[in-house]
Amino acid sequence: MSLPQPVPGLAMPTEGPLLDRFGRVHTYLRVSVTDRCNYRCTYCMPAEGLAWLPKQEVLTFEEIARLVRVFANAGIRKVRLTGGEPTVRNGIVDLVAAIAADARIEDLAMTTNAHTLASLA
Repeated sequence: MSLPQPVPGLAMPTEGPLLDRFGRVHTYLRVSVTDRCNYRCTYCMPAEGLAWLPKQEVLTFEEIARLVRVFANAGIRKVRLTGGEPTVRNGIVDLVAAIAADARIEDLAMTTNAHTLASLA
């Protein structure tokens, strides 16, 4: 597989749609809300274990919601919440509500193992 060639002379935009160095417009944002998981599969918990991020290094929901608003200003219309397992983060429903309240976000999704999804819905 080969990547497209960078667009010669493409300047770093300060407004308008979110472009990469190949001139592609991006409308999709993935946000990891936690590194924790309630399962111990090899994806979230490899045999060698993980060094969990200290709480002060994890973005707050207010910071995540603000970043989504900033990216929405740049044309992001789809947001996917990921982790680890996003549903194990306390208050995830409030974050989903805050992002969903932004009319510019047309598609809000979550990658989840769904173990606790029914109790949150």
